[in-house]
Amino acid sequence: MSTPIEDYAIIGDTETGALVSRDGSIDWLCLPRFDSASCFTALLGTPEHGRWLLTPSAPATTTRAYRGDSFVLETTHETASGTVRVTDLMPLADGRADIIRRVEGVSGRVEMTQEWVVRLGYGRVVPWVSRREEHGETLLTAVAGPDMLVLRGGHLPDPDGRHHRGRFTVTEGDVLDLTLTWCPSWEPVPEPLAVDERIESTVERSSAWASQCTYDGPYRAAVVRSLLVLRLLTDTRRGGIVAAPTTSLPEDIGGERNWDYRYCWLRDASLTLESLLRSGFVESAGRWRDWLVRAVAGDPEDLQIMYAVDGGRELPERELDHLPGYADSRPVRVGNAAVDQRQTDVLGEVMIALEDARALGLAESAQSWAVQRALVDSLVEHWDEPDNGLWEIRGPTHHFTHSRVMVWVAFDRAVRAAETYGYEGDVRTWRELRDRVHAEVCERGWDEEKQSFTQHYDTDEVDASLLLLPLVGFLPPDDPRVRSTIAAVEHDLMREGFLLRYRTETGVDGLAGDEHPFLACSWWLVSALAVTGEVERARELMDRLLAVLNDVGLVAEEYDPVAGRQVGNFPQAFSHLTLIGAAHDLAEATAGTVGP
Repeated sequence: MSTPIEDYAIIGDTETGALVSRDGSIDWLCLPRFDSASCFTALLGTPEHGRWLLTPSAPATTTRAYRGDSFVLETTHETASGTVRVTDLMPLADGRADIIRRVEGVSGRVEMTQEWVVRLGYGRVVPWVSRREEHGETLLTAVAGPDMLVLRGGHLPDPDGRHHRGRFTVTEGDVLDLTLTWCPSWEPVPEPLAVDERIESTVERSSAWASQCTYDGPYRAAVVRSLLVLRLLTDTRRGGIVAAPTTSLPEDIGGERNWDYRYCWLRDASLTLESLLRSGFVESAGRWRDWLVRAVAGDPEDLQIMYAVDGGRELPERELDHLPGYADSRPVRVGNAAVDQRQTDVLGEVMIALEDARALGLAESAQSWAVQRALVDSLVEHWDEPDNGLWEIRGPTHHFTHSRVMVWVAFDRAVRAAETYGYEGDVRTWRELRDRVHAEVCERGWDEEKQSFTQHYDTDEVDASLLLLPLVGFLPPDDPRVRSTIAAVEHDLMREGFLLRYRTETGVDGLAGDEHPFLACSWWLVSALAVTGEVERARELMDRLLAVLNDVGLVAEEYDPVAGRQVGNFPQAFSHLTLIGAAHDLAEATAGTVGP
């Protein structure tokens, strides 16, 4: 039986991340990058597909927490014979790819079980494992093709068929360190880590970063943890921001809605940046802005909606038939065919993020405005084409109302940049198209009988993305059309107290099966209620949503309110960034600072 998604915590070094279950099994790890092939893949299969288990041999009562404002995970196991603490982390900013697992005896005696199963290539490739002497110590190396994993520490596990297993006992006061390091297989085995120093420096670096948060309103602890998630998902070396560290965790258990989110969507990255900027992290904007300029360099016609972490463009989607999938949810996919879609809303989100950065003092680089201007000029030629929309619809394209609104946003922010900062561009054309698109949306995207904006121009269905109309400035919050649209979205899409993206039974997305409420949409509803003055209802929904977070403050893409479990890729940037936005909007509404 698959481990519940909410039973996982994440550790990471801002270039990759590992999922650690409550019982101490690292079931997912891609090395050396988020979008590299995994070496531990039990998350999408069985232990045979790779994991690193470190857990008490006897039944235990387990609690866990992150150390302060970091992703240093401390798990305490209480058994009948004693108590042990395991500290898991990936050291930050050291130019290496390491995992540290420290085992400390707290009281009594506890026997620990270790199982180390390396399977490279998404669980398919069995490496050659050797016990050898390097740097004055005994260690294990697992080699396959270009990859080598090095396991160090006392009580290394012994071979058992194609697994490595072992048991050892810790008593009160004992400290045992185990480390795992990735390196290219043709290079020498790296030097051992200075474990104490790396633990302390990782906590200090992370805490120093979190201390820059300027948000001091309600739900601050959840906001700070969510900001830390966004930081972890931001590759600090290359600048790309991934949507999630996982692939193919299902939106519909047992179904086909399984996607690879280990890439940088321009939309999600822009929204992430907006959340960081709103919370005081201006420095992050420059790094991502420079990544954007590199990634989209060239002909604006070649703009993609998503890229690899390093800005690479080739993300072909394929299925991994050797993996049974999480809870038998197939297919398991790597790569993402949505890379070839037209999603017209993306540029609007990019322009919002870059405007926010300018307003907070980030100066344009030599190329950044030129790239923005080229992208907006390209939009001039294609603004009225149908697209696949925010939700990456794999059915027919439409004129999605949200996409049309974000076209308006792109032209609006370009006009503001020229008028406010004096940047050059075809402002007259941008202004004319901005006004034309606004009038078109208000006419063709509005259903008079339903008294609501609609998902696209050819339907009376609604879509949760319509909640963004007042949040991006398309209409003021006190516009009657905004209020009636919010009411229609709630009426049609609310399920057991949480909001769907849209009704899948209409067949618009071209996929089989159903899905559960999409958590970002419920946080959008918190924001929409807050800015329209319904603060108490917004606060009630916020409290309901925060109860969905797991014990270490993490949340996935969706939530099954009937089964009471998280579903979808985890942890999900979209969920955490909308949590941050909802908290800000609630705080501002409570303070009476929200207006049209």
